[in-house]
Amino acid sequence: MSDVTSPAAPASNGQAPESGGQDAAQPLRSVYTTSLPAVLDHFGISLVVSTYQAGKVILVRNDGGTINTHFRNLHRPMGIATDGQRLTVGGQNTVWYYRNMPAVAPKLEPKGKHDAAFVPRQIHVTGDIDIHELAWGRDDLWIVNTKFSTLCTVDPDHSFTPRWRPRFVTALTPEDRCHLNGLCMEQGEPRYVTALGESDTPGGWRGNKRAGGILMDVPRNAVLLRGLSMPHSPRLYNGGLWLLESGHGALTQADVAAGTWRTVAQLPGFTRGLDFAGPLAFVGLSQVRETAVFSGIPLVERLQERNCGIWVVNLFSGEIVAFLRFDAGVQEIFAVRVLWNCRFPELLEFSDPLVNTSYVVPDDALTDVPAELRVAPGAIPS
Repeated sequence: MSDVTSPAAPASNGQAPESGGQDAAQPLRSVYTTSLPAVLDHFGISLVVSTYQAGKVILVRNDGGTINTHFRNLHRPMGIATDGQRLTVGGQNTVWYYRNMPAVAPKLEPKGKHDAAFVPRQIHVTGDIDIHELAWGRDDLWIVNTKFSTLCTVDPDHSFTPRWRPRFVTALTPEDRCHLNGLCMEQGEPRYVTALGESDTPGGWRGNKRAGGILMDVPRNAVLLRGLSMPHSPRLYNGGLWLLESGHGALTQADVAAGTWRTVAQLPGFTRGLDFAGPLAFVGLSQVRETAVFSGIPLVERLQERNCGIWVVNLFSGEIVAFLRFDAGVQEIFAVRVLWNCRFPELLEFSDPLVNTSYVVPDDALTDVPAELRVAPGAIPS
């Protein structure tokens, strides 16, 4: 289901209201700063966002100076990995694989609007492993398998293949011992991970979630930072190591040599989901519910009311440049990813008729097809 909207005139506070196209029982409403469409237009990008709470993947697109939010239903979507041509989403027990088929984009309505079409390609069933972040490596898709406290990959013969786990976790068991959650790649290999606790007992991380978070070096299997408050989303970018200290609602920069970190910006929500363009960070914010998981963290004590959406932060000044805030229907964000060279992409559902009539085959299979009949290398028109 999609929610394609056109905001009204800007509100007095500089935000433009946006109303959703969802049914009245579960409205999806958001507001955004008028600067956000310009940011997306400047970099020629769109955003793909997951909300496991609402069961949707959201495409955030500039539509002629307004923000268009496009919703697709998936079961508990969490981590998102993309490398331009591939887009992969992890759910509670499934990994969904999509691939950009540019030849399909001109067939989408309204004609001439879309510049990318991510078509379903494959589903892999992992079982309930509580997938968190995903990242494409040199050869494999790497998955943060939170329930088993491990990094894993997948293949046709197995639910998952464990590849790495923290040294202090002594057994491969479905007990979420440390709440491994974030993954950072370097040159196609896992480099850093975050976890909510240095624990080897079932759910042991919960005992000190306020300040028990850690950052680990994967090749050395060593803890680099301790004392973080619910860290997520480690990233290497522009010569720096960034992460979200979610318990404080903060974007931070780590200095692993000194064993310290500094707060770049403190934001009005539980920070989780991070990507970059130029000097800007796109940060996911969640309201977080008043549950045992989130009670007692500094953010909940600091803010009575918390926001959900995407905040855009200048990495140098910490200034909030723009935001998209969900006011109804979406309370929690997990992943935020930038789609480069995709101003107005589409994510096709498995039931879309175009899935049945769009084909990609090896180039050598088309040697006897006249070039003028090919819509793209390896593609057959329908």
